[in-house]
Amino acid sequence: MQTFFQKFKLALSDATLRRRILFVLGALVIFRILAVVPIPGIDPVRLSEFLSNNQFFGLLNIFSGGGLSNLSIVMLGVTPYITASIIMQLLTVMSAKLKALYHEEGEAGRKRFMQYSRLIMVPLAVIQGVGLILILSRQGVVESLGGFDLLTNVIVITAGSVLLMWLGELISEFGIGNGVSLIIFAGIVAALPATVQQLIFTFDVAQIPVYLGFLTAAIIIVAGIIWITEAERPIPVSYAKRVRGGRMYGGIQTYLPLRLNQAGGIPIIFALSILLFPQMIVNFLVGVDNTAVLAVGRMLQAFFNNTVLYAAFYFFLVFFFTYFYTAVTFDPHSIATNLQKNGAFIPGVRPGNTTADYIAAILTRITLVGALFLGTVAVLPVVMQGITGITAFAIGGTSVLIVVAVLLDLVKKIDAQIAMREY
Repeated sequence: MQTFFQKFKLALSDATLRRRILFVLGALVIFRILAVVPIPGIDPVRLSEFLSNNQFFGLLNIFSGGGLSNLSIVMLGVTPYITASIIMQLLTVMSAKLKALYHEEGEAGRKRFMQYSRLIMVPLAVIQGVGLILILSRQGVVESLGGFDLLTNVIVITAGSVLLMWLGELISEFGIGNGVSLIIFAGIVAALPATVQQLIFTFDVAQIPVYLGFLTAAIIIVAGIIWITEAERPIPVSYAKRVRGGRMYGGIQTYLPLRLNQAGGIPIIFALSILLFPQMIVNFLVGVDNTAVLAVGRMLQAFFNNTVLYAAFYFFLVFFFTYFYTAVTFDPHSIATNLQKNGAFIPGVRPGNTTADYIAAILTRITLVGALFLGTVAVLPVVMQGITGITAFAIGGTSVLIVVAVLLDLVKKIDAQIAMREY
């Protein structure tokens, strides 16, 4: 088995693979440059104080790839695009036409599906941009803006979000890995030096047991994520013997690998994206003068500030999206049809719909384990933050989850490219 360094050397020695890796690095450099170009009228001191004491905006900063920490032109990050993608995928469950477009019309259908996601993303970016600027303006982070200045800033940050979406799609097409996930990953990694520096300057000897406990938990979580992601349930598959041109083919035994967690880290990203959008609306509502609106805003704010209710809702979303994303991306009927076309069958199971039902039943059982684990891992940092009162634990735990999931996906994509070129 090749070591990591041997694979890395092999990847760089291949011209096509090297070009893809360099394209990803170049695109991420462009993203980091955009992330430090601020919109006008910012109070840096108030911004730093505000972000350090607010868990919601800390999580939003993760999804903006660090762009929110500077109130940059890409401060919205890829959040609107992720939200639009979730909406479109939810609509496939309710609309037979959209489901057929995504699953049955091939590459052309998927391109049209993605185009609908892009169109939905623009109004979502406008809504989030207006809400975010008004919230920050009330906190004194951004200077009070007139109608024209507000419109200009909303147009700029909406265009920045669209540009970031386009950059992510270019990474997915011409680079390696999922472009949107890599942008979030790059923002988290870019913030590491500042985070380490903050921990050094705010280090408290009395908190050493807490830090050691968090470090131990982080190591266990990382190991668990890797184990769950790599775990497979093999389904035995046999190929029938066939005679062609006087020669016999088939008769071999192989297996169909079903991963314990088919969705990877996507459920966590989806769940956080869904949680962030209503929290932004709540932050806007609590500043409205209307008594009824203010009461609703405070009630919702109390819900999100309740650690137990927040963690339970977060767990449910991660659990739901693990099943939902697996159902969207993995079609047992398609697998069963392909097996039947190639003369393959599962021993003891009739081909066709029976095979599809058999695969679906196994997938449902193993996804339950993956969903429970992923949900538990997701809420653990939130629980630790509720116990210790240290906001950075919830934000840092989420960052660890995303980084590990993205790295595992990237390594697998590179392995697949190397294997394809070796054969």
